[in-house]
Amino acid sequence: MKKVVPNLWRRMPQYAIGRRFKASAIALLLAILIVPFVSWAQSNEAMSAMTATTAAATETAAAATEAATAPAAYKPEYMAGLSEPDPTGGKAGTWITPGMDGKGDDVNKLGMTDLYDRIAHNTFSINMVWVLITGFLVMFMQLGFAMVETGLIRAKNAGHTYAMNMMIYPLGCIAFYAYGFALGWGNWFNGPVAPGWYSSMGPGTAILNSGLHIGDWTILGTKGFFLSGMQDVSVMALFFFMMVFMDTTATIPTGTMCERWRWGNFSLYGLFVALPYCVFACWAWGGGWLAQLGPLAGLGHGYVDFAGSGVVHLMGGTIGLIGAIIIGPRIGKFVNGKAVPIPGHDLPMVMGGTFVLAFGWFGFNPGSTLAGTDLRISFVVVNTMLAGVAAALAAMVTMQLKFGKPDPSMMCNGMLAGLVAITAPCAFVSPGGAVLIGLIAGVLVVYSVFFWDSMGVDDPVGAVSVHGVNGLFGVLAVGLFATGDYGMGWNSVMAGEKDPAFFSNVVGILPFGSVSGATYFSAMGKGQLAAQAIGGVSCILLGAVLSFVWFKLANLIIPMRVSRETELQGADLPEMGALAYPDFELKTTMSSTEMSSASN
Repeated sequence: MKKVVPNLWRRMPQYAIGRRFKASAIALLLAILIVPFVSWAQSNEAMSAMTATTAAATETAAAATEAATAPAAYKPEYMAGLSEPDPTGGKAGTWITPGMDGKGDDVNKLGMTDLYDRIAHNTFSINMVWVLITGFLVMFMQLGFAMVETGLIRAKNAGHTYAMNMMIYPLGCIAFYAYGFALGWGNWFNGPVAPGWYSSMGPGTAILNSGLHIGDWTILGTKGFFLSGMQDVSVMALFFFMMVFMDTTATIPTGTMCERWRWGNFSLYGLFVALPYCVFACWAWGGGWLAQLGPLAGLGHGYVDFAGSGVVHLMGGTIGLIGAIIIGPRIGKFVNGKAVPIPGHDLPMVMGGTFVLAFGWFGFNPGSTLAGTDLRISFVVVNTMLAGVAAALAAMVTMQLKFGKPDPSMMCNGMLAGLVAITAPCAFVSPGGAVLIGLIAGVLVVYSVFFWDSMGVDDPVGAVSVHGVNGLFGVLAVGLFATGDYGMGWNSVMAGEKDPAFFSNVVGILPFGSVSGATYFSAMGKGQLAAQAIGGVSCILLGAVLSFVWFKLANLIIPMRVSRETELQGADLPEMGALAYPDFELKTTMSSTEMSSASN
């Protein structure tokens, strides 16, 4: 049998640009041309906002003068962070009933400081409930991934693929508990907040204060292995939320390697995946060197990835790509060097899973505020929704123009691509910017799928295109379209005395829809785009190197690929010992495509 080798290092063949391709390009160009017209229409609004900002600055200066003559402000000690874990939350302000300070509800015994303590405790409580509930939604997304991946593959492998999506949760979780959380968040402290701001989930996160440093640059966290010494309510909430995020990264490669991945090798991978994910998470979210590109290197606000286009999706897509290359294509996927479609067995399952994922994304992105009291969550929700629907429409139109049919599976991947692309910039762009990001993502995912096919990479569900390619686009979209309206002090970067006020917020080079007066191609925007590019490249390199080494080593322990006989029969019975559909007679003989491939 002739072995098909991926063509990643060969020159791409030149194809004639057909009429339908031109139509797709023209449609995308028209969408992009809308930007300057809408920006012009909003110019008056922006000028009004600048006037209001100037007036507010005058009032702020007057207030500062008055404050200078006022008595020193009182600040509770717990707002500076705790030095020991708080297992009940009793050190983060005061409950209303019963009052932890012994004063209860007798208003005659309560002073202003007592009132402040109760307000602070209530704020922390709102934020923690928000983080936990949105984390529940993110965990529920695992069902969506299982449905999408299983529906897109053949029935003879349905049980095996669904089982991988189920078991990656406990495998990844135990690895995150053992070492992942410590590496990623052991040096988190208060998170990416402005100087002097407090942790949104309570002062207990201040115990996450140990890391590996090179000079002023943070490389890894080093505190919290097996959650040792982490018996704090705030840390527990952070652990849960970040663990379910990692599970999304972990499950992406199950889509690129399904229908031929040996169960034992997959299980080893489940214990490994926390390493690349959490190392990069430290760099981006745990106060690591990418986040420090702003305060230490003057590149915007440093690497900014609000909910994980890079940390979660690009990392998962990169690992999945390396795995797909090493494990090789399915039997029958490539005949005489050309990709042959292998249809999935259940499109309704795919579409249902897509809706489950879209619903879960309303926890994924808004929950990343880590604060129900941050009212920017309404922008995040709307931007997430708009990007997803715009991308689904763009993918549908692109397929219609190219092939005359919309293709339900590509519509689903289009929606998911838009959701992935908006994940990093969702809090920083305007609704119009979210639509534009979605339109680009919907077209990008279509051409990316066919690109990887032409390279000889077999990705049964299109995960590399959805998560990898559009994850990278989402990372860059922050540096392109962030408006400068939100993100004050992100990664401890504030505007200087001579800088425009919007420099304190996250801004890109094309702040489409800005109401803060952000200018196009500002110095801060250029620096932000540079930081995003560095972050994207770093994610790809880290994920590729670590996963390549791991898959090669793990293959020596337990071979990655099932036997030829198992692949032809289907992995359900040989690998799992049970059929997904025992009441139906499944075709386990070679198809004509597989026989043709075998004869070569």
